[in-house]
Amino acid sequence: RARSTAPGQQLRALFYVLPPGESSFRTVEEVPDYVEKSIPFFIAFLVLEFAVTWVQKRKLSGRINDGISSLSLGILSRLPDVLFRSVELISYIYVWNNYRLFELPWDSQWTWYLTLLGVDFAYYCFHRLSHEVNILWAAHQIHHSSEDYNLFTALRQSVLQKYTSWIFNLPMALFIPPSVFAVHLQFNLLYQFWIHTEVITNLGPLEWILNTPSHHRVHHGRNPYCIDKNYGGTLIIWDRIFGTFEAEDEKVVYGLTHPVNSFDPIMLQLRPLAHIWNTFWATPGFFNKLSVIFKGPGWGPGKPRLGLPEEIPEVTGKEVLFNPAVPGYLNCYAVVHFVVILDLYTELLGAVTMLSQGTILLRIAFIILSLTSFGLLMENKPKARILEIIRCLVFVAVYKLGYVRSQFSSLGYAYEV
Repeated sequence: RARSTAPGQQLRALFYVLPPGESSFRTVEEVPDYVEKSIPFFIAFLVLEFAVTWVQKRKLSGRINDGISSLSLGILSRLPDVLFRSVELISYIYVWNNYRLFELPWDSQWTWYLTLLGVDFAYYCFHRLSHEVNILWAAHQIHHSSEDYNLFTALRQSVLQKYTSWIFNLPMALFIPPSVFAVHLQFNLLYQFWIHTEVITNLGPLEWILNTPSHHRVHHGRNPYCIDKNYGGTLIIWDRIFGTFEAEDEKVVYGLTHPVNSFDPIMLQLRPLAHIWNTFWATPGFFNKLSVIFKGPGWGPGKPRLGLPEEIPEVTGKEVLFNPAVPGYLNCYAVVHFVVILDLYTELLGAVTMLSQGTILLRIAFIILSLTSFGLLMENKPKARILEIIRCLVFVAVYKLGYVRSQFSSLGYAYEV
């Protein structure tokens, strides 16, 4: 069995084309971190998308403020994994060790393909409920909050979502080895990166089987015909079977039906929960209060479980994107400083096993402070510049004391400047 993750293998992992012979492992410890190793390819494809859209339309595929917001949310979603193992794997291994009914061979191609289907079906079920259960939607809607649709949007993830999705994978732990599950959990996630683009229009016959950019554009639309459609991860067959499929028709307008109008990554995480909290206490009746949590986000007293379709706002084509006016120099400043934080984040991933718990927590806190500051700068909030000055002073202090390090020691003095 091949145990390396050469660039060619990593690129194929993005498209779910690493066959069983190259991606089967006896133990979980042997399974590579395909997601972390894909970071260079994420960056390369982001640049390629910018280039292609510039050639095709003479404009860029996204905006600086929205792109930084999406990347910030992506980093934020991965920070808990720095502290402890993925809850999805921990729960899966626990069930496997204590309750498995029988054990399929880890090196069988049939086990590999069965797990592909199992993981994707579990994702379909979780994804669908994430749109139909308000408390789950509060986490998942972060991924839908962008009004742009590009590869940056793929990285726009929730911190909280993984703490509910793990339940849907547990039936597989009764018979599928954790090492096989760990591979497909990553492949399913990686596959969904490249479908977040407008560059690819149609893939012909593959549209019948695979989730494609066209299908997923519908899923991200706020047009009435797009709502609650195309939940598949890798495959679109589940949507066709269960009646949630919708083909791309009129031009898709992206984002939430009620836009959040913020680039602050912490606010984007907490505002949906605050809305549920306030609605819960404002709604009379015990069972109505429970319905606020467990029925659809469009539900209200006297309405069907998923709300009334006629209450979905119509799309006029004249929607104005949330795009606060920010001076050009501030955009440049935010991009440069975000690249610095990206460097510090990737250095943290590489050095985490050698750091004390206190140092890890300090670095995570500084990264969160930085991402929050960038979000407020992109909104041109009055107090954002004061927060940014404080952040820079904190950076100089922790960098001088050695609590924060760059991958490139030669840039230390430049960072301080």
